[in-house]
Amino acid sequence: MRKISLALILLSFCLVSTNIFAEQEIESVEILVQQDKVAGSEQVQKTEQIEEEQPKEEEKPQVEQISADQAKGMHLTIYAAASQQHKIRTNDLLDNTEMNAVVIDIKEIDGDISVKNVANGLSYSKSVPSVLPYLKQVKEKGMYAIARIVVFRDNVMPRKRPDLAVKNPDGSLWQDRKQLTWLNPYKQGAVDYILELAEKTADMGFDEIQFDYIRFPSDGNTKNCRYGVEHSSTTASAAIVDFLKQAKKRLAPKGIKVSIDVFGLTTTEKTDMGIGQKIVEMTEQVDYVSPMIYPSHYNNGEYGIPNPNKEPYRTVYIALQGAKKRIPVEKLRPWLQDFSMKGVKYGPAEIQAQIQACYDCGVKTWLLWNAACRYTKGGLKSKKDQFSYKKSSDEKIKELLKYKDPNTSMQTRANNVNKPANNGAVKKPAGTSAAKPAAQKAATNNVKKSTKTATQK
Repeated sequence: MRKISLALILLSFCLVSTNIFAEQEIESVEILVQQDKVAGSEQVQKTEQIEEEQPKEEEKPQVEQISADQAKGMHLTIYAAASQQHKIRTNDLLDNTEMNAVVIDIKEIDGDISVKNVANGLSYSKSVPSVLPYLKQVKEKGMYAIARIVVFRDNVMPRKRPDLAVKNPDGSLWQDRKQLTWLNPYKQGAVDYILELAEKTADMGFDEIQFDYIRFPSDGNTKNCRYGVEHSSTTASAAIVDFLKQAKKRLAPKGIKVSIDVFGLTTTEKTDMGIGQKIVEMTEQVDYVSPMIYPSHYNNGEYGIPNPNKEPYRTVYIALQGAKKRIPVEKLRPWLQDFSMKGVKYGPAEIQAQIQACYDCGVKTWLLWNAACRYTKGGLKSKKDQFSYKKSSDEKIKELLKYKDPNTSMQTRANNVNKPANNGAVKKPAGTSAAKPAAQKAATNNVKKSTKTATQK
């Protein structure tokens, strides 16, 4: 009996102990669970606090955006903008030099575009890469983005819509010396096509639309050009100005600036040069004007300079001084030369000479052109030194100009230019080479710009 009682006592102890241990274990588990909950809650709170302190990916701090009057840009083909190899080089320039803007081709002279739903997709091509990925990167850096649209020189739309094209007397499509077709500037349908493209391009997020080849044909057998209306210098200039008026009306409400590319000689030429470009009248309708004052594109003897290509400072300075007398200096944003041509090597010194000429003329915004999109880093100042430009002294400018009076040489040149005939052709000035001055841009621009080509604008 005593053994049984002892056994019962031991069993009771074991049960009690088990319950105590079990309760302790349950309590311990509950404590651990509660601790996990607390820890989890604290972690969530910490995470939320971190998220509040550090904005999410889509809420990145705003980068100060470059304004239009600060733009120092470079030209990029749509292919270069999509090329990883090219982007490494261009991003290096944007990150480490004074370069702060890009001019990206949306429509070149071949006419193919990557923008959908324009003119029923007649010019859309899958082979043309989208600009959107690179445009996003550029804007995230705070850089200024310009979309370049070639206007009337177009080798696609005229072939698909012959009713919008410049024609031959027999009704066939007129072609320039490169066998490229042209849209007819007098045709409202052609104007609407370009402006529809400009509007859709503006909606992508660009800051500015730049119109290039905003003119009538200059090379080839222009005597055979038929436009379906009376064509003269007066009507041609009026058509170009009307295009810009329509562009301003359609793009201004979007907050988009408009700029134009014009021949270099328009800065000093008083006629329309047979292509409808009168810089004064055109400037009234736009925010910026980019005369293509590449020294290599001037004839020997122009502005009294034996070889303008060898004297970049002098050529650019005289061209801009001429422009300043005719249009507001704040609207000037010239194209400068960053390529070698006609046996003259252009490097850092030549590029800096052109840029200095701009500053000496009070022009602080400019663009560099290289058809291959390879730019001379040594010709640019670093981000640290980008504001170190100073206007040269009057004595230094006279020295750089070799004591030539730019106004005298410009007047001499203007007096030698004959008025254009009604067919739009310009007679070459006496004493110049066989090349027409009006063809200075078209003379070096081949059909398609891509990463495989290296033609000059």
